[in-house]
Order: sequence, then C-alpha cells, then structure tokens
Amino acid sequence: MTNTSTAAGRKEWVGLAVLALPALLASMDLSVLFMAAPWLSADLEPSGTQLLWIMDIYGFLMAGLLITMGTLGDRIGRRRLLLTGSVAFGAASVLAAYATSPEMLIAARALLGIGGATLAPSTLSLIRNMFHDPDQRRAAIGVWTMAFTGGVAVGPIIGGLLLENFWWGSVFLINLPVMALLLIVGPLLLPESKDAQAGRLDPVSVALSLAAVLPVIYGIKQIAEHVGVTTPAVGTIVAGVAMGALFIRRQRTLPTPLIDVQLFRRAAFSVATGSNAILIFASAGMGVIAVQYIQIVLGMSPFTAAVAMLPTVAGTVVGIATANIVVRWIRPGFVVAAGVLTASIGFAMVALMVEADSAVAVVISCYTVMVLGIGMAVSLVVDLIMGSAPPERSGSAAAISETGAEFGGALGIAVLGSVATAVYRDDLGGVVADGLSGAAADAAGGSLGGAVAVAESLPEQAAGPLLQAAFHAYVNGFNVSAAVGAGLLAGMAVVAAILLRGVRTAGSGEASAAVPEPANDGISRP
Repeated sequence: MTNTSTAAGRKEWVGLAVLALPALLASMDLSVLFMAAPWLSADLEPSGTQLLWIMDIYGFLMAGLLITMGTLGDRIGRRRLLLTGSVAFGAASVLAAYATSPEMLIAARALLGIGGATLAPSTLSLIRNMFHDPDQRRAAIGVWTMAFTGGVAVGPIIGGLLLENFWWGSVFLINLPVMALLLIVGPLLLPESKDAQAGRLDPVSVALSLAAVLPVIYGIKQIAEHVGVTTPAVGTIVAGVAMGALFIRRQRTLPTPLIDVQLFRRAAFSVATGSNAILIFASAGMGVIAVQYIQIVLGMSPFTAAVAMLPTVAGTVVGIATANIVVRWIRPGFVVAAGVLTASIGFAMVALMVEADSAVAVVISCYTVMVLGIGMAVSLVVDLIMGSAPPERSGSAAAISETGAEFGGALGIAVLGSVATAVYRDDLGGVVADGLSGAAADAAGGSLGGAVAVAESLPEQAAGPLLQAAFHAYVNGFNVSAAVGAGLLAGMAVVAAILLRGVRTAGSGEASAAVPEPANDGISRP
C-alpha cells in the first residue's frame, strides 16, 4: 500500500516524464552514431583510428566521469548539475552536427560524453529524492529504466529515419529540443536536492577515479577489437586496477569521500550492483553478436533489423511492470532471481534454437524471453541500489550503479565476443585452409565480415560454399556464447536468491531493510 504521507503528487510524476527524456538521449547517443558512420566517413574522411575515437570517446568519458559527476551533484545540487549538463550536452550536439573535420567531431563527442555523465546519475538521484514511497519509487525507477534501456533500441531506428531524409549531423540535433524543454520546465517541476553536510570535492580522488576507470575500459575494448588478449591491453587494465586500489584506499581515509565505500557492506547494495553489472555484461555481449547475425547472416539492413527488434522493447516493458507488481507480495531478492533465471532461459533458447537459416521470428522470440527477464531484474536491482543508499548519497549511488553497468557492458562485449570469435575461427579453419590461402584465408578466418568481403571477390561456385560455412561457424559461436551467458545468469540467479533473501520492502507491508530514510534528505523546494 502506498503511504499517503509520503506519496508523490502530479507534479512529481510530470517531473519524472521530464527526467526520462535526458536518460533516453544519454543511452541513444551510444548507438545512434553507428547508423551515421558511413555518411560521416564519406564526408569527413577520418582515418581508421580517428573513426574508432569518434565512436568510443563518448562512452569512455561518460564512464570515467560518472562517479565524479554523481558525487558532484550530491554537493552542488542534483538539479543544478542536471541543468548545467544539459546546456553542455546541447552545445556539444550543435558542435558535433556541424563538425568540419574528424578532430572537431572527436572533440565534440568528448564534450557530449562529459555532458552525458551528468545526465544519468542526476536524473536517477533526483528520482530517489522525489519519490519517497517505496512502491512509487519502484514504479518511477521502472519508467527511468525503460527510457534508458529503450534508447539503445530506439537510437538506430531514429538514426535511420533521419539519415534517409537529412545529413549525418541531424542525428545530433535531435538532442536540442529535449535539452531546451529540460531547461524550461526543469526549474519548475524538479526540486533541488543535495547533501547539506557534504564537504569539498577532493581533486586527487577525481584524478584517481579517472585513472582507474579509463584504462580498464580502454583495455577491455582493445581486447574486444583485437579479439584476443594483448600485452598492451593487459598492461592498461592492470594499471587501472592499481589506480582503483589507491582510489579505494584514499576513500577510506577521507572524512567526505568521493564515494562511500561503506555502502558495499550492505548486501542489498553490493549484490544489486553486481547483479546489474552481470545483466549488462550478458545483454551487451550477446547484443553485439546478435546484430551481426541479423544483418549479415539473415541479410537484413540496419534500419530493418532495428525495426524487427522492436518487439523486444515490449518484452522489457512487460518485465518491468510484472516485477513492480509482484514485488508487493514477494521479496525483491526472489523476484530478481526469477528475472535473472528467465533471462538465462532466453539465452539457453538462443543456444538451442537459433540456426543459420532460422526465421527472424525465432530470434525475436528468444530475445523477447531474454529481455523479459532482464526487465524484471534490472529495474529492481537499480531500486535496491538507490533504496539502500541514504538520500544524501543518492548521486554517488547512482554513479556507482552506472559505472558498474559500463564495466559490465564493455567486459561482456570483450568476453562473449571473444568466445564467439574463437569458435568461429576453429570451425572455419579447415574450410579456409582447403579453399583459400594467404591474405584471403586470414581475412575469411578472422571474422564474418572478412569472409563476406572475400566471398565477394570469388567466383559464385566458390563464394557460396564459403559463405555457407562462415554463416554456420558464426552461428555456432553465437550458440556457444549464449550458452556461456545462460550459465552465468543461472549462477547469478542462485546468488541473488540466497544473498538477497533477507531484503524486504516497505511495499510488502514489512519493515524495509533496504530503504533507510534519514531525517534530513537535503531537499529544498523551488
């Protein structure tokens, strides 16, 4: 039952709709540029390295600055940080849209990453301080989760529509109306909130957090791009981990740390953070493999593939709604475990059912089960993360959640992608060795895209068998990666059920162990 003394009113729900829009854009900007890559490459003619930086710099800086920005919001005010970030995000969008050189576009994408780092933790921490009733907060976080996860799916569709009618820079200008709306209505609808007793921001901690996060993310991405462990990649990861150890050590000695490492002593917070990272690990890793399967093996255009995947968005919505209903009677740990187990079943379906000649409906059905389970689990783990942290630390908690998700996504792409590629190379090795030699054999055996490129240069009687063998090898890798994901998620379901079994919610009529409410939440009403 909703507690009417703490229930949010119409103003808070309208404010939630406003907060969902920047969350949608922040995630959309991670995927929308992939659609525009061929057009901007033809126009700006970037080198291969420059194109990689154009694609990656946004995610790098956003991941690296999430902790700093989340904690900064706790200190200066979450609404203030959100509105300031929206100005930077809008200005960077204009700069990116009208970039005249690769260097200018890289700089604009870097500024977008800095602005994006303010959006996710600010919106989530404002929700934490606008919705005090647990039932309403779960519903609000569910809406935020739908917006944030939906942006990745909607990005390619919107990008495709814009690119069919306008130039590549238009994919950035769609940010401007939302940023303008946020600046106009944000001060009217969103209450300012901050930690009234927060100390000064520690510059050394900021530097250490960047030195920890950026090398690890970079090293993981290098492993994914080279499809294998390299000495430089391992070196950067080790350096980042070492900086992370120094960062944690410093936080334990500061009176007002950048992040409160004591939060990890709470089972609800630490297990939920880990569950969130593993869910993103599995879904991001499989997502990259599935995109190539749909576009290359099944032969669908990027825009058509994006539209075909829309039913999976409905699966996410149903999963979030289901979890928010049943958690009123069932403890959240068991609901999270059920969601993770459902996602594991979806992965197992991919492993057992998807073949090189499968109809697209088969893939969509498997993925719908997968995202149904992810939707059930992810909104609740985010709620547990936010609810187990004091309101004055909500920005820091949101930043930890999002940083963990960034790590999970990067690691999932690297690990599951490497598994799929290893199986592909092993399966195709004999076929390539029999029919090709030299550079052609290396290219075809290295990746599915390489095999397609080689096949285009071969006579039809040789191209057909090569493509058929490459498609089957790729699908075998897809199946094995899905099986790995299924096993990982099944194990996570058991861990969540055991370690979160004692966490209760106020919405179930029992005392809440996950939602401490200090008397001073630092909120000031406009």
